[in-house]
Amino acid sequence: MEFRIYYEDTDAGGVVYHANYLGYFERARTEFFRERGVSVRDLHDQGSLFPVVRLEVDYKAPARLDDLVRIETEVLEVGRTAFTLGQRVVRATDGVLLVSGRVTLVCVMPGMKAKRLPAEVVQLLERG
Repeated sequence: MEFRIYYEDTDAGGVVYHANYLGYFERARTEFFRERGVSVRDLHDQGSLFPVVRLEVDYKAPARLDDLVRIETEVLEVGRTAFTLGQRVVRATDGVLLVSGRVTLVCVMPGMKAKRLPAEVVQLLERG
């Protein structure tokens, strides 16, 4: 997923505010599923929610106003009820790694009780 950094993304110094990367990661995860034919909205409507239960972020270099960035997402681990993805923010023009992260999500029912990952999610994740 590629997008441009806008003024609203930055702090007073023209650098992306650190917490905004979490939103970028979230969007990229949704697009990761969508590109593979699975709708996060449909999963939600079917009673499967995916809250983040662990997140690690390493900030390597700043993204700045007007940068074109790419978010890369890869599957790292798949369990019965949870999965872990690796995510990277790369400046698209020169390939410089800006931020890397590792996020674990667990599948829960609307009442927040853990449940098995749906078969279509397992298949998607195993394909990468």
